[in-house]
Amino acid sequence: MASSIRMVFSRHGEATNAANGTVVSVATPLAMLSPSRFMVNCKVMSCGFSGSIPPQLGNLTNLRTLDLSWNDFGGIPFPEFIGSMKQLQHLSLSGCNFSGSIPPQLGNLTNLRSLDLSGNYFGSIPPQLGNLTNLRTLDLRVNDFGGIPIPEFIGSMKQLQHLSLRGCNFFGSIPPQLGNLTNLRTLDLSWNDFGGIPIPEFIGSMKQLQDLSLSVCNFSGSIPPQFGNLTNLRTLDLSQNSLSSISPFMFGSVFGSLETLHLSDIFTGLMPSLRVFPSLIELDLSENNFTGSVPLSIGQLSKLQLLDLSHNSLEGIVPPSIGQLSELQFLDLSYNSLKGLISESHFIKLNKLYRLDLSFNPLFMLDNAPDWSPPFQLNYINLARCNVGQFPKWIHTQMNLFHLDLSRANITDEAPIWLWNMSSSLHYLYLYENQISGTVPIISSMSIWCMDLSYNQFSGRIPPFPVNASVVLLSGNMFSGSISSICKTHQKNLNYLDLSSNQLEGEVPNCWENMPNLEILNLPNNNFSGEIPFSLGGLPDLSTLRMHGNNLCGELPNSLRLSQRLRFIDVEGNKLTGEIPFWIGQLYELFFLNLRGNKLHGSIPSEICNLTNIQVLDLSINNLSWIIPDCFNNFTDFSREEDARQSEYPLGPIIFVGFQPIYLAPHIERFGYSSLHWKGKEREYWENILFLKLIDFSSNRLTGNIPKSFSTMRGLISLNLSRNSLTGHIIPDIGNMHMLDSLDLSHNQLLGKIPTSLAEIHTLGFLDLSNNNLSGKIPTGIQLQGFNASFYADNDGLCGNPLPICPEDSLRPSTTNSRENMNEKDNIFSFKQEVGISMGFGFIFGFWGVIGSFILKKSWRIAFFNFFDAAGDWFYVTIAVFVSKWRRS
Repeated sequence: MASSIRMVFSRHGEATNAANGTVVSVATPLAMLSPSRFMVNCKVMSCGFSGSIPPQLGNLTNLRTLDLSWNDFGGIPFPEFIGSMKQLQHLSLSGCNFSGSIPPQLGNLTNLRSLDLSGNYFGSIPPQLGNLTNLRTLDLRVNDFGGIPIPEFIGSMKQLQHLSLRGCNFFGSIPPQLGNLTNLRTLDLSWNDFGGIPIPEFIGSMKQLQDLSLSVCNFSGSIPPQFGNLTNLRTLDLSQNSLSSISPFMFGSVFGSLETLHLSDIFTGLMPSLRVFPSLIELDLSENNFTGSVPLSIGQLSKLQLLDLSHNSLEGIVPPSIGQLSELQFLDLSYNSLKGLISESHFIKLNKLYRLDLSFNPLFMLDNAPDWSPPFQLNYINLARCNVGQFPKWIHTQMNLFHLDLSRANITDEAPIWLWNMSSSLHYLYLYENQISGTVPIISSMSIWCMDLSYNQFSGRIPPFPVNASVVLLSGNMFSGSISSICKTHQKNLNYLDLSSNQLEGEVPNCWENMPNLEILNLPNNNFSGEIPFSLGGLPDLSTLRMHGNNLCGELPNSLRLSQRLRFIDVEGNKLTGEIPFWIGQLYELFFLNLRGNKLHGSIPSEICNLTNIQVLDLSINNLSWIIPDCFNNFTDFSREEDARQSEYPLGPIIFVGFQPIYLAPHIERFGYSSLHWKGKEREYWENILFLKLIDFSSNRLTGNIPKSFSTMRGLISLNLSRNSLTGHIIPDIGNMHMLDSLDLSHNQLLGKIPTSLAEIHTLGFLDLSNNNLSGKIPTGIQLQGFNASFYADNDGLCGNPLPICPEDSLRPSTTNSRENMNEKDNIFSFKQEVGISMGFGFIFGFWGVIGSFILKKSWRIAFFNFFDAAGDWFYVTIAVFVSKWRRS
């Protein structure tokens, strides 16, 4: 009688006693089940239980099966009393949100045949689990065991037939004891990190293996030749490792019974023949570097249901034999260099196909008759970057379509009416970067989650959006008029709205409370007027506000201080007035602030230095005055010298619609377009704004000195303080700004010498110091002499290359050849040494040359002294005559 009592809680909120048919609500506390001591099976999976598990459950001593999976117990530890249920044979606690350690008491359950602890937050495994020698199934998937090696005691569970350690954060080598598990049918070690070791050879001795998954394990080397022993293998997944040499294709008929083969991101070389796998049901060879063409033998894989050859380098045409795969459901040939016509013959027998992806094959041309009725009903179509031409009419026949992507498909056509009346199943519509024209009717009843019509030729008024839309992107079209229609529906799911670069006008409506979850709002490059709506400040999740290039006026609404998640504000090129509000410093997550080209006045508030994450700060072309606050050492992001590409993505995670990630198109680039003054020119920035660290206060009326704290911004790339009234000296430690690529201090009243440390900035690519009162010699260095003289002009006291030489340099010898231009330290002798040496040689050759000759030549001596005697007599007679005459007179 006891063995017939079973309690099963269904997913629909009821529990049924299989013996007498009574129904027990799931609201019944688990503790009330404890008197049922004769219960042998208890399954309460996916019933929404939470909180703690009452210890009275341990009274069910005859229990053989306990399944509490997919309930949420709030991170409590594993209930230790389960270790006293020694009759248990099947225990499943999958997805229960348990945490902590697996208790050693679990090793008491020696009768266990299956143990499923997957999808929890367990952090350690006790060695007592090695006592469970009768286990047939052990599933520890998706836990985090902290980077430890796989425990050796698992190798003692010799009866195991199914072992799954997927995504457990195991690290290091794989214990050879696992080679004892010769009864394994399923082995899944994927998504762990084994440190680049080879695939263990002992896996080849597990001859009963049917399913083997070693993907994303950081294995290297070759596939062991022992894999040739796995003649029973049905599923093989080696994706995303660093394998080489021997491939599964070299085992030939050994793997002839394979049904699932996943080898993405491993191999290079020619696309192999597929004839050796006649039983394949799934084939994934994506993200390799295969060349050649799609094999003609593809048509022989008559059982194939999934074919993924995407992200390779395949060329040539797609063989029409692919149309004979009558079981095919999933076809992905995207991101190759395939070409030629794709005609009806390629789909002739594909009546089970539900997913088609031919995208990013720009030489593909679709050749289908206008009245073609495909044999399939697709829910996913991606023809992006194919040569589609006209809008494919056959899409109208797809009644279950969920995802449609015709972006960049060279479509020059008017959007058909039926597109806006498609099945309620259509959730993703991508048509961006074509030449599609027409108007968009009222689409509020559509089921669209994500709609991207950007960069086409749509015109007319902006329609009310679909009620459930999360992403609406209409930029780069010819929409005109007011956008007041967006106030007609309550967009509770809208995350991203982009209406930029159209011909919209009128006031920005003040109804943003209808979009309470809005994160990104892009309205730039239109003709909007009036003030920035106050209701924008009521959006707690708003992270990006772009309204540049309009005619907005008034002040920044102080309600924006409530949007604490703001990271990107761009209101450049409007007519905003007032002062920069002090509360701007309370937006602590702000990394981009562009107030350029408005009519703001007053001083730069010191609170702006609270923006420790700021990366772009542009206050240029306003009427700001007074001194620059000296607190830039607070800007921690500027103080870091690492490349911006290594920084955390500043706008947070990618947008999700439900559980579906929205992979934004390349033209969107998260931010859209922003304009900044860089190296003396106006430049556009898209995604590359991430690489920039910029401060621009130019074209204001700022006074005082350049703050000394600027020298702490070691990671700053561009600094522009030009066209102000700054005085004093250039800070001497400016050379500490090691990453500086652009520096503009022109049109100020700076004086003194150019600091020598400026010559130590080797990254400097643009410099303008003109129109100041600088003096002295331009420091010598690699960079400073390479700039045009105009960038030093109108500094009357400044001299040195590339300007005329300084007066003190004109007294020095000309330095025209390479030997004379050598540094004095590089000469062998100094000038004084050279004079001394010359005098020495002169004395030797002058004095000893004469005396030596007299010593050697007697005749020269006699002649020389006779000459001296004659000369002496002549001087004596001349003087005597002169004296005699002088006395007489």
